[in-house]
Amino acid sequence: VSKKVQAIYLWWHKPVIDQELLQSLPNLKVIANSGVGMDHLDLKLVHSFGVKMANAPRAVSSSTADTGMALLLASARRLVEGYRIAISSGMEYCEADFLGVEVTGATLGIIGMGRIGYKIALRAKAFEMNILYHNRTRRKEQEEQAVGATYCEKVDSLLQEADFVMVVVSLTPQTHKLIGKREMELMKPTATLINISRGAVIDQEALVTALQTGVIRAAALDVTYPEPLPRDHALLKLKNVIITPHLGIKTHKATCMITEEAVENILAALNGLPIPSEVLPS
Repeated sequence: VSKKVQAIYLWWHKPVIDQELLQSLPNLKVIANSGVGMDHLDLKLVHSFGVKMANAPRAVSSSTADTGMALLLASARRLVEGYRIAISSGMEYCEADFLGVEVTGATLGIIGMGRIGYKIALRAKAFEMNILYHNRTRRKEQEEQAVGATYCEKVDSLLQEADFVMVVVSLTPQTHKLIGKREMELMKPTATLINISRGAVIDQEALVTALQTGVIRAAALDVTYPEPLPRDHALLKLKNVIITPHLGIKTHKATCMITEEAVENILAALNGLPIPSEVLPS
């Protein structure tokens, strides 16, 4: 049936798109991805075959922003540690010095103020947080005012001031290990690093050291590299880190919306219409 295939809907990076597959599908017109990140695709290779590409940014932004705020709150109030204490066999009372950190009035630094980053800012405003952001392009003044966000032209100033740093960028050669040893050392020792983008955006070896030595207070990660981590990985042994298995878009509603957006993109491509969420190779 290879000559009949005109569209591919990628779900969780499957099927693998390589040169062999592209050569076997002479009438392929479009590949629609079930999410925003396209780092699993060789965009230039796909483009060289005359195949269009699309992602699903509208469908995933709210659910991913919710995940980011959930991780922030869970880390700040030590919910995972508290749960373990509450269900432990010897539980009699919670120690008086089992303290989290305050979210209200704290400063949140958002690295990457795209569609998801902006929705995080909207949520953080409801928690009365001070919001800093760094992005390749500055948001419009009215958009900044709507969420009370302050633009940081340099990421270093954001890192130095934020109590919580949330990374919301696409994985590209430019963002690979964007947050490394130097960046973590700029952060406050009381700060928390939250990653809801891609695991490789953070230097995991440097993160382990920073968490072990008190360079930063804690981390909350919905993404790692690889996924899952090897069972003996140092990150899995630390109490001051929360790791979830890439839950960002995993809700019933988001799953349906992703599929609907992908179908919309596919139908547009097959009918020669502008693709709503087309992605072009950089």
